[in-house]
Amino acid sequence: MASLKLENVSKSFDRVLALSGVNFHVEEGEFCVLLGPSGCGKSTLLEIVAGLIHQDEGTVYIDDRPIDDLSPRKRDVAMVFQNYALYPHMTVAQNLGFGLRMRHVSKEMIKKSVVETARLLGISELLDRMPKELSGGQKQRVAMGRALVRRPKIFLLDEPLSNLDARLRVNVRLELKKLHKQIQTTILYVTHDQVEAMTLGDKVIVMREGKIHQIDRPEIIYNEPADTFVATFIGSPVINLFKGTVLKKKGRFILETQDFTLDADEHDLNVGNKELEIGLRPEDIKVGLEDDGGLKATVEMVTNVGSEKYVHTRIGSTSLTARVEKETSITTGGVVSLGIDTSKLHLFDGGKRI
Repeated sequence: MASLKLENVSKSFDRVLALSGVNFHVEEGEFCVLLGPSGCGKSTLLEIVAGLIHQDEGTVYIDDRPIDDLSPRKRDVAMVFQNYALYPHMTVAQNLGFGLRMRHVSKEMIKKSVVETARLLGISELLDRMPKELSGGQKQRVAMGRALVRRPKIFLLDEPLSNLDARLRVNVRLELKKLHKQIQTTILYVTHDQVEAMTLGDKVIVMREGKIHQIDRPEIIYNEPADTFVATFIGSPVINLFKGTVLKKKGRFILETQDFTLDADEHDLNVGNKELEIGLRPEDIKVGLEDDGGLKATVEMVTNVGSEKYVHTRIGSTSLTARVEKETSITTGGVVSLGIDTSKLHLFDGGKRI
């Protein structure tokens, strides 16, 4: 395994800026996830690390050594694509061993490596099958095995689970996490799926339009988003976001919105009478009976997702979504009380966290 560092990497395609001054560092053995919407530059970045395309500016380092002049073959990285890219005329065993054969590894060593990798991935019984005889999950394991078999310094995975159905994606995601713990290798993983990023990554890099918005552990990114883009991109249902003005009344700070007022004295808001954006996660809103006290809201819709319910409410012109337990009985059109944990408010000025 190895460390990976990108320093001021930029890339343009004609007049389209794909990456702009990207900087980050992945430690040895770390599972790092590049997360962002389609077109944000994450796959381009992965291909630059692999050597498939070259950046216009900046430097890529592996173990603190620049690799920009090295061919993909000499970088000792392995890439797994979302379309599997298996050779249809070869068996699983032949697919797994192909890279080693191209490197003129002995037949005995190839066989040993293939058997060991197949055992590690739970595909030993598939070695004699052809790709057309495999399910989507099995094909994905073979694709990962083909990269794993030669033990590269770094694994590059480009949305490897996107072609799987939802249930299988969960299973393979768990297997991938277990696999990383077993082999302790460095992984750079690309996805647009926030659940994959939050469950797999030791470190998550959130990107948008070729730029990095935040780098941190998954729990920090969720609990302390750097800006409104990260706050709204991470979390389901999406964070409630509305505007409020900071005021000081009777020596206490409050946030006055168009439709209600929130006590905010526990936050350091000595910014004058300024309008801020206020973020509130659905799980930080307690839904009670109309006469329980708190903010009175009308229930517009209740979404039942099985393990829990999402209650979509409205106070004047402000929409607020709360997450409640599945047993909670709430009627559409009724009035409920919303208890807001003001210590959990996320406050943004000009889109940036304060």
